Amino acid sequence: MEFHVENMTCGGCARGVTRAIQSVDADAQVLTDPPKRSVKVETTATQQQVIKALTEAGFPPR
Repeated sequence: MEFHVENMTCGGCARGVTRAIQSVDADAQVLTDPPKRSVKVETTATQQQVIKALTEAGFPPR
């Protein structure tokens, strides 16, 4: 799955996004691109779980 995270602007934000996703699936593969504000995720978690975790962490995806 792929998301656009408008307020992911730096490496620190990218780490926060990764931590949020891995809080619902510790084995998730997360590829972040802060300049493009994109996140690609390979996970066994549902899309809703990932969206909820990101939103709660302050990085609401589109």
